[in-house]
Amino acid sequence: MALVLAPLNMPESYSWLQHTTSESAAQGVRGAWLARLGFLVFGLTVLWLSANLLPGWHQGARWLHGFFGLMMVATAVFSTRPWLPSLPFDPLEDALHSFTASAMGFAFAAGIGVRFWQRQQSGQWPGRLLDVVAVAVSVIIPLGMMALPNWAGLSQRIMFATAYVWYASELLRAKD
Repeated sequence: MALVLAPLNMPESYSWLQHTTSESAAQGVRGAWLARLGFLVFGLTVLWLSANLLPGWHQGARWLHGFFGLMMVATAVFSTRPWLPSLPFDPLEDALHSFTASAMGFAFAAGIGVRFWQRQQSGQWPGRLLDVVAVAVSVIIPLGMMALPNWAGLSQRIMFATAYVWYASELLRAKD
């Protein structure tokens, strides 16, 4: 909910279609605490899921998704530069944010790849299509954000929604 509501907490010049969730958590921006809270809660939740609630996962998947959660927490700590040119920012913090966000994306895709492989080895068909969609979204959307920067915010929100759906489906499957 924090990431959904964060754009409402932003200055008027913020556009949820154009500006990313990271920009709603940017350095020096009034109201950025809400998006940072969203990153923190999402990261801690994935850490908890991968460590405790999903014992049927291959150890590689647990480690990769745990790393994803850790990098999501790090994105809450290290904020990107603001879109507002008048605000000062720390370039090192911005670089650390870029690193953690990129590492998070690679860990997510690789972790899903391990789950896909695990399902294939055990003959489990449910979930494999969602695995393919989630990996495709996690690869295609960042490329699309560069190609269509005026739609980067919407694109990234679709990517986050896909991750939420993927993790929720894993949690529901674990209860079966």
